[in-house]
Amino acid sequence: MPIKIPNHLPAAEVLKNENIFVMDEERAYHQDIRPLKIVILNLMPQKIITETQLLRLLANSPLQVDIVLISPETYQSMHTPAEHLDQFYTTFTEIKHQRFDGMIITGAPTEQLDFEDLNYWEEFTCIMDWTVRNVYSTLYICAGALAGLYYHYNIPKYSLPQKLSGVFRHTVCKQNTTLLRGFDDEFFAPHSRFAEVRREDIARVKELEILAESSEAGVYIVSSRDGRRVFVTGHSEYDPLTLKTEYERDINKGIQIEPPVNYFPANDTTRLPLVNWRAHANLLFSNWLNYHVYQETPYNLEIL
Repeated sequence: MPIKIPNHLPAAEVLKNENIFVMDEERAYHQDIRPLKIVILNLMPQKIITETQLLRLLANSPLQVDIVLISPETYQSMHTPAEHLDQFYTTFTEIKHQRFDGMIITGAPTEQLDFEDLNYWEEFTCIMDWTVRNVYSTLYICAGALAGLYYHYNIPKYSLPQKLSGVFRHTVCKQNTTLLRGFDDEFFAPHSRFAEVRREDIARVKELEILAESSEAGVYIVSSRDGRRVFVTGHSEYDPLTLKTEYERDINKGIQIEPPVNYFPANDTTRLPLVNWRAHANLLFSNWLNYHVYQETPYNLEIL
């Protein structure tokens, strides 16, 4: 089944060129199907790029998905055209009276700040609190995962001595869990962040379980035991060249930074990276949609 997205969203043309079936609002209106309602709080600076990355993964499913994009009211994006936000995004105020099958909360490159110093933190906490009663399962990504673990479970984040950037090997910590169904015992995923959460802090919280981790990158996937909150500290949704773009951006800013680990062949920054995380990314998102959202959410969202 297709993913339903707003008419004329830039991601639509990209996904169609990749032979991914998308459906605009006009056509979806005539479908006699109750689609999954997914809201995405996009905090990433390059919102158009992130939209495409997430929609590509959400579309790789037999389920019909209805997408709503929101961004903070208390922060004005400097990297996304205002006309794009006006046309394709809405606000929390406008959707807070609705209920959703699932929600995705992205990160933002703000890990070096205390959460309370974010100028949209109050609004962010209102949204996270709202998910408890209005969203069946919420997927938190990267800095969003750190924020969600801090807000819901008081798990601190720790600054890293340097940016963690690269593609790292991970292992499955818990077998026979639906979220990781089909995963290999070892798999790869990109990370790009300045902070981390630690295993010992998470292990003290009985409602949480660690599903996957890396000896180099640390804790990767954490879930509440009921599956209604999933925290992913990496960026499985990244395109092949995203880490390259970030690295070149930092170099051009004069930041002293090493190339992303395990990314460029032979660590040669002139060579194109080989993608070894795409299959895991598709599995992660399709498993979340199927097992944590579709099979668990009541048909009538009013009884959440």
